[in-house]
Amino acid sequence: MENEQKGSKNKLMTIMVVLMAVILLAGTIAVVIILRSSGGDEAASEPSIDEVLESSVDVAEMTTNLASDDFIKISFKIQTDSPEAMEEMTKRDFQAKNLIIQKLSEMTAEDLKGEAGKQKLTETLKTELNSIMQDGKVEAVYITSYIIQ
Repeated sequence: MENEQKGSKNKLMTIMVVLMAVILLAGTIAVVIILRSSGGDEAASEPSIDEVLESSVDVAEMTTNLASDDFIKISFKIQTDSPEAMEEMTKRDFQAKNLIIQKLSEMTAEDLKGEAGKQKLTETLKTELNSIMQDGKVEAVYITSYIIQ
């Protein structure tokens, strides 16, 4: 009788191990499928350079004073999320320039040094420009020319 109990315990243990292996395999396959399908969507949702250009606005070179009594000549390209948002940003050009001048007048030449300074400026401008947008949003702000004197 003791052998029968050991035999049934061994069969039960074998069945449990097989079931666990099947569950783990199914879970692994599910994770791989989910990761591949979400990765493919991200690649497909990235806009092409032509789409970026179709939804971007150029801000012509501007000259303004900095808080450090230096002056800056700078121009930007503002990337929006759609052609409609680009049209809105084009109409709001005067507001965008006003925001840019306000932000630059608070900064010093030292604040704008290096990659970190420029990145901080573009992120700040992106946030500020998004606050005035109604029919879309600003995806990125790029500095296209830059001179401090």
